[in-house]
Amino acid sequence: MEEKVLNIILKHNKALTYEEIALAIDEAELPMLAEALNNLEKNLKIRVTNKGKFEKFNDKMKKVGVFVGNKKGFGFVMVEGEKNDYYISSSDVNGAIDGDEVIIKIIDEGRHEASICAINKRNLNNYLVGEIYIQDNITFIKLDDDKLKIIVEIPSSKLNGAIPGHKVVVKIDNKIEKSNYYQGEVIRILGHKDDPGVDILSIAAKYQINDIFPLEVKEELKNIPSEVSSLELAGRIDLTKEMIFTIDGDDTKDIDDAISVKKLDSGNYLLGVHIADVSHYVKEGSALYNEAFNRGTSNYLANTVIPMLPHELSNGICSLNPDVIRLTISCQMEIDDKGNVVDSDIFESYIKSRKQMTYKNVNKILEENVIPEGYEEFADTLVLMEELAQIIRKRKIEKGYIEFDENEPKIITDEDGRAIDIQKRERGLGENLIEDFMIAANETVASTISYMEIPFIYRVHGLPDEDRLKSFLRFLGILGYKINANLKSITPKTIQNILNQLKDKKEYPILSSMLLRSMQKAIYDNNNIGHFGLASKCYTHFTSPIRRFPDLTVHRLLRAYLFEHKLNNETVDYFAAALPVIAKQSSDRERAAIACERDVDDMKMAEYMEGHIGEVYKGMISTVTNYGLYVELPNLVEGLIKIDDIDDDYYFYDESTFSLVGKKSKKRFVLGSSIEVIVDSTVKEKGLVNFKLYSKKGDKNGNKQQEG
Repeated sequence: MEEKVLNIILKHNKALTYEEIALAIDEAELPMLAEALNNLEKNLKIRVTNKGKFEKFNDKMKKVGVFVGNKKGFGFVMVEGEKNDYYISSSDVNGAIDGDEVIIKIIDEGRHEASICAINKRNLNNYLVGEIYIQDNITFIKLDDDKLKIIVEIPSSKLNGAIPGHKVVVKIDNKIEKSNYYQGEVIRILGHKDDPGVDILSIAAKYQINDIFPLEVKEELKNIPSEVSSLELAGRIDLTKEMIFTIDGDDTKDIDDAISVKKLDSGNYLLGVHIADVSHYVKEGSALYNEAFNRGTSNYLANTVIPMLPHELSNGICSLNPDVIRLTISCQMEIDDKGNVVDSDIFESYIKSRKQMTYKNVNKILEENVIPEGYEEFADTLVLMEELAQIIRKRKIEKGYIEFDENEPKIITDEDGRAIDIQKRERGLGENLIEDFMIAANETVASTISYMEIPFIYRVHGLPDEDRLKSFLRFLGILGYKINANLKSITPKTIQNILNQLKDKKEYPILSSMLLRSMQKAIYDNNNIGHFGLASKCYTHFTSPIRRFPDLTVHRLLRAYLFEHKLNNETVDYFAAALPVIAKQSSDRERAAIACERDVDDMKMAEYMEGHIGEVYKGMISTVTNYGLYVELPNLVEGLIKIDDIDDDYYFYDESTFSLVGKKSKKRFVLGSSIEVIVDSTVKEKGLVNFKLYSKKGDKNGNKQQEG
């Protein structure tokens, strides 16, 4: 029947009404027509026009991609080969879950908006995470991801010691009689759901982030030295007499960058960035190398670190700890008073860091002119470094460097890992100084190899989409802000200019974040297209080989090309084939790490707010949807006020102004408005916090007022 109806539409080669199609089929087939049309539309064979007619679906309006979900209900679909993702509103997700391969129908090509028509392939990983429970004498797993509408039974022979209450990783074995019914086997017990740290390990396991290293890696560690031998120093430049030191956070144990600076007779500066030579110990083909490739990056999850490399390396022989000799790769740059790198050299070296400094103490010197004990001999060098950092930063800004100033939460936990406070991560002059020096080194290394025109791995960030920027500017217009921006020729300065015009607006943190999300994501690639956000024509990641696999790869490339001078066809062809695979894996694992960190932060924030039910906070409306308001508190906790819980009127969503409007009162809730809320409930496992509007008039419970 469906084929017959489709042929009728194709034969006429125009849009037909229901009646016109009905006239072309037998009377006995009429009861089946509506279902046939529905199935054809669902399977993207036909589409319904604005006038209610049926026509052949234009394949150009149909695409296949991977859905990336957001906890607020909306999401994006990434289509391979296209630089921009398609926005999917919460009403158009149609049952898709994060990672599904989906078919989308383009709603607005210019604004990159689409709806999900069908799920091509369910993102059902072989490994799922959940809690063991028993029902009717049968053991099941309650999945952490409740968007997966499946039932997983665990036969008693495959429990492997798991009991009710255990959080486990399960491998799906097979599907049995029902379409959504599976059997699985417990392959790892993470611990009891109430054990300290199991909450974080459960989220990490969801993203296939493993806190345990394989046996073959542990075996290789037996051959890793605990200190550098004299034989390893041969052929390297001795920098142990130089004033070289590290600056990191208070709790940092995996230190992979050290710095030095001198003022030359010419008036120029000699900046040294000295990076742990991890590639000396982690050789290609080894179990350590393969595991680092699989992990892609270290993961920093609240009070938990899941490293890319075992602690024996990351905190030991590779970490640039003070007063011990360490192997390094150095990038020395001569920089003039305009911030230009006029000369550079990249070489194998070894150093002995003079001191492990902290940002907190460095900022006391640079911001307060207070010298902490033990920093006396370094104070003048730090001041000189800040002088150079300011020159470099001024040059970056002149080029168009975009600084979004995004706030990041810092979760403070007790001994059991329970969240007891949430603070904003502070960035002072010390943090900016290190960032400026690392960016300079990354650019220098990338430019050096790019000039040689041989295979390399770059950190790239593409041009933002003009239509998305237009949509953002239209949204600003709805808020009442007129922003001048030239979108005919989009450069980093274009975005910089938009941000500067928004700086004094009360909604700036939210608007800045929205603008950032409207841009492309930075990724790793073997093709250099530049880094838009840094206004850099050529950029890579060289400075964190302990924590990131791409940086380790860059070190391998530097060793092959610059130190061992392997520029033969065999080497070049090998890297030309290998680097695209490494770039994709590194980008994928970075994306998983970011998502995992976000979920852990949300979960810990919800855990913290469990202790503040009934308290009143001042916040700002950060998102307006057709089902309610998201409100962000000063401590960066974000919670939802459901539209049904706003009971002083009947509210509807006004899409034209992105606001909730009271039907009788005409009262509006708009983005950026200040609002008082009361903490109503939390769901820690899902990282959800629910608010209700606070009314002083109706408050008879003496709720405590908080500032966030």
